[in-house]
Amino acid sequence: MDFVTDGWLRQAFLASLAIAAATAGVINAMNVIQLVHDNPAAGLAGPIVTEGTSFITFLLFFWIPWFAWLVAPPFVRPRWKLLIHIPGALIFSLCHVGGFVLLRKLAFWMAGSHYAYEPLATQFLYELRRDALAYVLFAVWFALIPLFWRKPAPALGPGEALTFDIRDGAKLTRVRLDEILAIGSLGNYVEFSLRDGRRLLMRSSLSALESELAPRGFLRTHRSWLMNVKHVTALKPEGSGDYTVELASLTVPLSRRYPQALAKLRSAEA
Repeated sequence: MDFVTDGWLRQAFLASLAIAAATAGVINAMNVIQLVHDNPAAGLAGPIVTEGTSFITFLLFFWIPWFAWLVAPPFVRPRWKLLIHIPGALIFSLCHVGGFVLLRKLAFWMAGSHYAYEPLATQFLYELRRDALAYVLFAVWFALIPLFWRKPAPALGPGEALTFDIRDGAKLTRVRLDEILAIGSLGNYVEFSLRDGRRLLMRSSLSALESELAPRGFLRTHRSWLMNVKHVTALKPEGSGDYTVELASLTVPLSRRYPQALAKLRSAEA
């Protein structure tokens, strides 16, 4: 997905950031209260700096789990792509901890004091566990976004057809959605098969396109295929529960692992 041009994604990101800020703000405020309660003689400035710097860097690097989710959402295929969340959580924690340590050292230095983050290993493992939990909660929330934050499908005016921009590097080809027969996965790219025989490449994951085009009449029938239901002309069994879907001059596999797709196609035939 293109985060820069997709207004829905920007809105979902900002909404998620606002929720994260509110949640982290409440937790940091409670931590300040607890620290002052445990050691009232130390004053309020130290706890505010400690928790405030954690809050700032926590939000500053919020984009890391968001980006990892865009690359590997929960139902991404192949499943091994989900492994990106392991280094993603570690990088998020390293950036969060490294960021607040630097800010604290700067704040204490400006106040004529010194800040020591030690013992380093023990302290970092403690923060890593907390950040890993936060990362998991982020992932759960991102997975729920489509349920609470539906991407609007543009309404059609008289005689209008929805279009889709296929980007290949600096080249942009705008096509009508009803010109697209199917979209196949090719590693880090997808290939659009058009009614006029053209094959156009675009750097994207099939899962990202599925979330965008499913409300517009496209159906996932295979881990490597997304097809336009409008152009289905035949549905043929291949044995073992698999099918072949014919779309004009193109044939697309329908895997038995996608029973909901088969049910939708059968209901459309009826």
